[in-house]
Amino acid sequence: MSPRRNRPKGAGESRPDRDAEPSGRYGGFQRSEDWQGEEWQVRHVAGASAAGKTYRCPGCDHEIPSGLAHVVAWPAYSGVDERRHWHTGCWKAKDRRGLRERRSRNAPRH
Repeated sequence: MSPRRNRPKGAGESRPDRDAEPSGRYGGFQRSEDWQGEEWQVRHVAGASAAGKTYRCPGCDHEIPSGLAHVVAWPAYSGVDERRHWHTGCWKAKDRRGLRERRSRNAPRH
């Protein structure tokens, strides 16, 4: 019989969020990522911190309901006006899918 394993699963494995720094009031972590040759600031927002507003994901063009955990990303060189709220899965698949802007010109931006 083999001895019991006393350390938790995943101990010693590297996690990408260990290099991330807490973003304060939004309850998530913020880090830098490279995408399409640019540096992007990425913040993970917890579901409890995402209360109050509904956003539209640029990856799938569907709404992100209030209270759903998601990702906020913007180019590092720009200000907060360029922030976009993404579904976590859409952000992870952004290289395979690209942007899907399907709204008409007169549609409101969320």
